[in-house]
Amino acid sequence: MNPFEMVVMIVAIVTIGRVISGRMGHRDKPWTGKTLAAEDNAENVRLQAEVARLNDRIRVLERLATDPAKRLSDEIESLKND
Repeated sequence: MNPFEMVVMIVAIVTIGRVISGRMGHRDKPWTGKTLAAEDNAENVRLQAEVARLNDRIRVLERLATDPAKRLSDEIESLKND
């Protein structure tokens, strides 16, 4: 077997292994029942809070970007004072 055939065989074996693993629902995390669900739920709550915070910041930035120059400078000064 020459080196080219060996590389092709290795790639084929890895690809087949990943396809089978994906179809069987293999996950990187081991199944721990309720613990896994609780961790996922806590992570979802944390991420939702972060998204809400980022959305608020985006709203402020959009408001600053679309305001006329006078209102923009007033808004920046009010944010500096907070």
